[in-house]
Amino acid sequence: MLIIGNGRVITRDSANPYIESGAVAIEGTQIKKVGDLETLKKEFPDAEFIDAKGKIIMPAFVNAHEHIYSAFARGMSVNGYDPKGFLDILDGMWWTIDRNLTLNDTYLSAMATYIDCIKNGVTTIFDHHASFGSIEGSLFEIERAAKETGVRSCLCYEISDRDGMDKARASVKENADFIRHALKDDTGMIAGMMGMHAQFTISDETMELAAANKPDGVGYHIHVAEGIEDLHHCLKHYGKRIVDRLMDHGILGEKTLLGHCIYVNEHEMDLIKDTNTMVVHNPESNMGNACGCPPTMHIVHKGILTGLGTDGYTHDMTESYKVANVLHKHHLCDANAAWSEVPQMLFEGNVQIAERYFPQKLGVLKEGAAADVIVVDYIPPTPLHAGNVNSHVLFGMTGRDVVTTVANGKVLMKERELLNIDAEKVLADCRQAAGALADRINSR
Repeated sequence: MLIIGNGRVITRDSANPYIESGAVAIEGTQIKKVGDLETLKKEFPDAEFIDAKGKIIMPAFVNAHEHIYSAFARGMSVNGYDPKGFLDILDGMWWTIDRNLTLNDTYLSAMATYIDCIKNGVTTIFDHHASFGSIEGSLFEIERAAKETGVRSCLCYEISDRDGMDKARASVKENADFIRHALKDDTGMIAGMMGMHAQFTISDETMELAAANKPDGVGYHIHVAEGIEDLHHCLKHYGKRIVDRLMDHGILGEKTLLGHCIYVNEHEMDLIKDTNTMVVHNPESNMGNACGCPPTMHIVHKGILTGLGTDGYTHDMTESYKVANVLHKHHLCDANAAWSEVPQMLFEGNVQIAERYFPQKLGVLKEGAAADVIVVDYIPPTPLHAGNVNSHVLFGMTGRDVVTTVANGKVLMKERELLNIDAEKVLADCRQAAGALADRINSR
């Protein structure tokens, strides 16, 4: 038994949303009880106790779109890289990196990312991986890191024809092999999807191959209309819009996750809604790549299950919350935009997306839910209550305010100290591997 208490508890449970001086009792991988500290201490006198010291106790975060393989890009300079548009960014930076990754690079990139996730209170991620230099076994290397660090992970490999059909076929096989492996996992901590890059790098033949090899019970994770070039390509080569093409190939559905959806129209949104397909918004990445602002507010208003991701740009979900909030206000010239939609995406949409792949009840502190709990070093200077918790998260917290992270009942970080991980050694190994990667890229 473990009790985390003596803090302000934000539960995300509508029946009991906020406890001024509360505690969470954990037994095994689940929450046993949520209530006031003295009651729980009397009920479970032998439980280990983590003192929140008046800080915020709340559910851990879910990130609905990550890119582990981008970890070694931080600070990297690629000779000759001078992008004039989104396609130049893809080919000049991201595809250049992924073509040069080794399996060990992938493993270390995952370790670096998971360490940052833990530090930012993220305990569940949906990752979209690419390493065209080393495809076979890459998802299993990420899984190894996930198990070592304790972060719940839904993984996929980015199928693409961009480096030829042999690698496209190898990508399909890596997905299929990992999905079958993940479906046998009974921990509730690993899942798999059929990953795809984007329709403009995937032929009909490859889409059919992916469909033929996709095990039942899972969907696809694909970038959709992230750049205007993607839409132009689909119209030119297939005479239809992107979501129509995905619909024709049977890719849409309740287990499929569409990233970005910047250049989609009303008809495409209707298809997404009618097929119960999921969408994930990545505001910082869209702005950083100068791709445009998606119609996310309209997508949410249509009742499409929409989540929030980082696209590897950051691992701090509060940062994505802040950026999404101001992006849509600015884009729509409407100061009232995004107040309710963005927290709905982060605190409800991400959880519902995750629950389509994982068996646990996530994103809430109540009896029977997964024991994914964080303590945030935020003591408000103004009144905090059930009606204004989102504003306190938005304007008062950052990911690095997280001091304690518990995932599936396991304490991963306590008082900013990572447990069970030699972070110093991991990051030293990462620096060495990242330096070697940059040397390989720039010696071409």
